Amino acid sequence: MKTPKVLVGCPTSDHKKYCIEEYAKAIKNLSYPNYDILLVDNSQTETYSKKLQTLEIPIKRDKYLERARDRIVHSRNVLRKYALENGYDYFLSLEQDVIPPKNVIEQLLQHKKEVITGIYYMEYAVKKEGKTVGKKILPLLYKKKDDKNLQQLQPQEVEKEECKPITASGLGCILIKREILEQIKFRYEKDKLVFDDIWFCQDLEKKGIPLYVNTAVKCKHLMREMDWNSIEK
Repeated sequence: MKTPKVLVGCPTSDHKKYCIEEYAKAIKNLSYPNYDILLVDNSQTETYSKKLQTLEIPIKRDKYLERARDRIVHSRNVLRKYALENGYDYFLSLEQDVIPPKNVIEQLLQHKKEVITGIYYMEYAVKKEGKTVGKKILPLLYKKKDDKNLQQLQPQEVEKEECKPITASGLGCILIKREILEQIKFRYEKDKLVFDDIWFCQDLEKKGIPLYVNTAVKCKHLMREMDWNSIEK
Protein backbone atom coordinates (compact mmCIF):
# COMPACT_ATOMS: atom_id res chain seq x y z
CA MET A 1 0.00 0.00 0.00
CA LYS A 2 1.29 3.46 -0.94
CA THR A 3 2.46 5.67 1.92
CA PRO A 4 0.72 9.05 1.52
CA LYS A 5 3.02 11.96 0.74
CA VAL A 6 2.57 14.79 3.24
CA LEU A 7 3.65 18.43 3.10
CA VAL A 8 4.24 19.97 6.54
CA GLY A 9 4.44 23.73 6.90
CA CYS A 10 2.90 27.11 7.59
CA PRO A 11 3.17 30.83 6.91
CA THR A 12 5.80 32.44 9.10
CA SER A 13 7.52 35.73 9.84
CA ASP A 14 10.12 37.18 12.17
CA HIS A 15 7.34 37.66 14.75
CA LYS A 16 7.77 33.94 15.43
CA LYS A 17 11.54 33.93 15.83
CA TYR A 18 11.23 33.27 19.58
CA CYS A 19 10.13 29.67 18.98
CA ILE A 20 11.98 28.68 15.80
CA GLU A 21 14.64 26.46 17.38
CA GLU A 22 12.12 24.26 19.20
CA TYR A 23 9.84 24.10 16.14
CA ALA A 24 12.71 23.27 13.79
CA LYS A 25 13.85 20.40 15.99
CA ALA A 26 10.30 19.04 16.21
CA ILE A 27 9.43 19.12 12.51
CA LYS A 28 12.77 17.72 11.37
CA ASN A 29 12.38 14.74 13.69
CA LEU A 30 8.84 13.55 12.99
CA SER A 31 8.61 9.76 12.79
CA TYR A 32 6.55 9.60 9.59
CA PRO A 33 8.60 8.24 6.64
CA ASN A 34 7.21 10.27 3.72
CA TYR A 35 6.95 14.00 4.42
CA ASP A 36 8.56 17.27 3.33
CA ILE A 37 8.77 20.63 5.06
CA LEU A 38 8.08 24.08 3.65
CA LEU A 39 7.73 27.39 5.47
CA VAL A 40 6.58 30.52 3.64
CA ASP A 41 8.23 33.63 5.07
CA ASN A 42 6.30 36.88 4.66
CA SER A 43 8.58 39.06 6.81
CA GLN A 44 9.30 42.58 5.65
CA THR A 45 13.02 41.79 5.16
CA GLU A 46 15.02 38.67 4.24
CA THR A 47 16.79 38.45 7.60
CA TYR A 48 14.46 35.81 9.00
CA SER A 49 14.66 33.68 5.85
CA LYS A 50 18.42 33.59 6.26
CA LYS A 51 17.97 32.43 9.85
CA LEU A 52 15.67 29.62 8.70
CA GLN A 53 18.24 28.57 6.11
CA THR A 54 20.90 28.19 8.80
CA LEU A 55 18.53 25.76 10.53
CA GLU A 56 18.20 23.79 7.26
CA ILE A 57 14.48 24.43 6.94
CA PRO A 58 13.14 24.66 3.37
CA ILE A 59 11.56 28.06 2.76
CA LYS A 60 9.87 30.19 0.16
CA ARG A 61 9.97 33.97 0.36
CA ASP A 62 6.55 35.60 0.00
CA LYS A 63 5.77 39.24 -0.62
CA TYR A 64 5.15 41.49 2.37
CA LEU A 65 1.61 42.80 2.62
CA GLU A 66 0.52 45.58 4.97
CA ARG A 67 -2.21 43.67 6.81
CA ALA A 68 -1.35 40.61 8.89
CA ARG A 69 -4.39 38.66 7.73
CA ASP A 70 -3.54 39.37 4.09
CA ARG A 71 -0.01 38.10 4.67
CA ILE A 72 -1.17 34.92 6.38
CA VAL A 73 -3.84 34.06 3.83
CA HIS A 74 -1.59 34.77 0.85
CA SER A 75 1.22 32.63 2.28
CA ARG A 76 -1.13 29.81 3.19
CA ASN A 77 -2.38 29.76 -0.39
CA VAL A 78 1.25 29.58 -1.57
CA LEU A 79 1.49 26.38 0.48
CA ARG A 80 -1.81 25.11 -0.91
CA LYS A 81 -0.62 25.68 -4.47
CA TYR A 82 2.72 24.03 -3.77
CA ALA A 83 1.03 20.95 -2.30
CA LEU A 84 -1.29 20.61 -5.30
CA GLU A 85 1.41 21.18 -7.91
CA ASN A 86 3.89 18.77 -6.36
CA GLY A 87 1.76 15.68 -5.88
CA TYR A 88 1.17 15.75 -2.13
CA ASP A 89 -1.68 13.63 -0.77
CA TYR A 90 -2.07 15.72 2.38
CA PHE A 91 -1.08 19.10 3.79
CA LEU A 92 -0.35 19.25 7.51
CA SER A 93 -0.82 22.88 8.52
CA LEU A 94 1.47 23.09 11.52
CA GLU A 95 1.89 26.60 12.91
CA GLN A 96 5.34 27.57 14.09
CA ASP A 97 4.27 28.01 17.72
CA VAL A 98 2.67 24.54 17.83
CA ILE A 99 4.96 21.67 18.86
CA PRO A 100 3.38 18.31 18.01
CA PRO A 101 4.07 14.78 19.23
CA LYS A 102 6.65 12.99 17.09
CA ASN A 103 4.05 10.67 15.57
CA VAL A 104 1.52 13.41 14.77
CA ILE A 105 1.14 12.44 11.10
CA GLU A 106 0.55 8.76 11.83
CA GLN A 107 -1.92 9.66 14.56
CA LEU A 108 -3.94 11.90 12.27
CA LEU A 109 -3.77 9.64 9.22
CA GLN A 110 -4.96 6.52 11.03
CA HIS A 111 -8.58 7.65 11.13
CA LYS A 112 -8.75 8.13 7.35
CA LYS A 113 -10.59 11.46 7.54
CA GLU A 114 -10.50 14.18 4.88
CA VAL A 115 -9.84 16.89 7.48
CA ILE A 116 -8.71 16.15 11.03
CA THR A 117 -7.07 18.31 13.69
CA GLY A 118 -5.00 17.72 16.79
CA ILE A 119 -5.36 19.74 19.98
CA TYR A 120 -3.52 22.76 21.29
CA TYR A 121 -4.67 25.04 24.06
CA MET A 122 -5.07 28.78 24.57
CA GLU A 123 -4.89 30.72 27.82
CA TYR A 124 -7.77 33.10 28.51
CA ALA A 125 -8.20 35.70 31.22
CA VAL A 126 -11.12 35.24 33.62
CA LYS A 127 -12.62 38.63 34.37
CA LYS A 128 -15.02 39.82 37.03
CA GLU A 129 -16.36 43.36 37.14
CA GLY A 130 -13.78 44.38 34.53
CA LYS A 131 -10.82 42.99 36.48
CA THR A 132 -8.75 39.90 35.71
CA VAL A 133 -9.25 37.44 38.57
CA GLY A 134 -7.66 34.32 37.10
CA LYS A 135 -7.09 32.34 33.94
CA LYS A 136 -8.50 29.33 32.16
CA ILE A 137 -6.94 27.09 29.53
CA LEU A 138 -9.19 25.81 26.76
CA PRO A 139 -8.61 23.79 23.59
CA LEU A 140 -8.91 25.76 20.36
CA LEU A 141 -11.90 23.66 19.27
CA TYR A 142 -15.53 24.61 18.80
CA LYS A 143 -18.94 23.00 18.54
CA LYS A 144 -22.28 24.50 17.62
CA LYS A 145 -24.08 26.27 20.44
CA ASP A 146 -27.05 27.14 18.23
CA ASP A 147 -27.68 28.00 14.58
CA LYS A 148 -25.67 31.23 14.77
CA ASN A 149 -23.08 30.71 17.51
CA LEU A 150 -20.13 28.49 18.34
CA GLN A 151 -19.13 27.32 21.79
CA GLN A 152 -15.56 26.47 22.77
CA LEU A 153 -14.99 22.95 24.02
CA GLN A 154 -14.08 22.46 27.67
CA PRO A 155 -10.95 20.50 28.72
CA GLN A 156 -13.03 17.58 30.04
CA GLU A 157 -14.57 17.14 26.58
CA VAL A 158 -11.21 16.16 25.11
CA GLU A 159 -9.79 14.07 27.95
CA LYS A 160 -10.83 10.74 26.44
CA GLU A 161 -8.66 9.65 23.50
CA GLU A 162 -11.01 9.38 20.53
CA CYS A 163 -11.84 10.67 17.07
CA LYS A 164 -14.93 12.86 17.20
CA PRO A 165 -16.66 15.45 15.00
CA ILE A 166 -16.38 19.16 15.78
CA THR A 167 -17.58 22.32 14.05
CA ALA A 168 -14.43 24.45 13.94
CA SER A 169 -10.79 24.56 14.97
CA GLY A 170 -7.66 26.57 14.39
CA LEU A 171 -5.24 25.76 11.59
CA GLY A 172 -2.37 25.13 14.00
CA CYS A 173 -2.24 21.35 13.64
CA ILE A 174 -4.68 20.19 10.99
CA LEU A 175 -4.27 17.52 8.31
CA ILE A 176 -6.08 18.31 5.06
CA LYS A 177 -6.50 15.83 2.23
CA ARG A 178 -5.55 16.85 -1.29
CA GLU A 179 -9.14 16.60 -2.56
CA ILE A 180 -10.19 19.20 0.01
CA LEU A 181 -7.38 21.57 -0.95
CA GLU A 182 -8.58 21.30 -4.54
CA GLN A 183 -12.04 22.50 -3.47
CA ILE A 184 -11.24 25.18 -0.88
CA LYS A 185 -8.85 28.13 -0.95
CA PHE A 186 -7.84 29.92 2.23
CA ARG A 187 -9.56 33.27 2.65
CA TYR A 188 -11.03 35.79 5.06
CA GLU A 189 -13.55 38.61 4.93
CA LYS A 190 -12.18 42.05 5.74
CA ASP A 191 -15.29 43.29 7.55
CA LYS A 192 -15.17 40.42 10.05
CA LEU A 193 -12.59 40.14 12.85
CA VAL A 194 -11.91 36.41 12.60
CA PHE A 195 -8.95 34.89 10.76
CA ASP A 196 -8.90 32.37 7.92
CA ASP A 197 -9.23 29.36 10.20
CA ILE A 198 -12.90 30.06 10.91
CA TRP A 199 -13.62 30.80 7.24
CA PHE A 200 -11.97 27.51 6.28
CA CYS A 201 -14.20 25.64 8.73
CA GLN A 202 -17.27 27.48 7.46
CA ASP A 203 -16.38 26.55 3.89
CA LEU A 204 -16.05 22.91 4.96
CA GLU A 205 -19.51 23.03 6.48
CA LYS A 206 -21.02 24.66 3.40
CA LYS A 207 -19.67 21.83 1.26
CA GLY A 208 -20.86 19.16 3.69
CA ILE A 209 -17.30 18.09 4.56
CA PRO A 210 -17.03 16.93 8.18
CA LEU A 211 -14.23 18.10 10.47
CA TYR A 212 -12.83 15.81 13.15
CA VAL A 213 -10.44 16.00 16.07
CA ASN A 214 -8.16 13.23 17.26
CA THR A 215 -8.04 14.00 20.97
CA ALA A 216 -4.97 11.77 21.41
CA VAL A 217 -2.89 14.37 19.53
CA LYS A 218 -2.10 17.01 22.14
CA CYS A 219 0.43 19.66 21.17
CA LYS A 220 2.46 22.21 23.08
CA HIS A 221 1.52 25.81 22.24
CA LEU A 222 4.25 28.48 22.52
CA MET A 223 2.03 31.57 22.59
CA ARG A 224 3.38 33.54 25.52
CA GLU A 225 5.76 35.84 23.61
CA MET A 226 3.30 36.72 20.83
CA ASP A 227 1.52 40.06 20.92
CA TRP A 228 -1.16 40.07 18.22
CA ASN A 229 -2.13 43.63 19.04
CA SER A 230 1.26 44.80 17.83
CA ILE A 231 1.10 42.70 14.66
CA GLU A 232 -2.46 42.97 13.36
CA LYS A 233 -3.43 46.18 11.60
